[in-house]
Amino acid sequence: MAKTQTFADKAAKAALARGSKCPKCGEILQPILMVTSERSPAKGTWKFNERRVSVCKCNEKQVYS
Repeated sequence: MAKTQTFADKAAKAALARGSKCPKCGEILQPILMVTSERSPAKGTWKFNERRVSVCKCNEKQVYS
């Protein structure tokens, strides 16, 4: 039979911090999707560039500026 899980067990599992920690400040890195629009030099059309960036308190100003 399966082990019964109480609400306290579920709440404790949800409270655990997941993800990797920043080597500088020790805070958990939050992954975000950064989308920038750039004009292509050949045709002059707009392109959207997407890239994943990890953000914490020490690099927050560089990413969001």
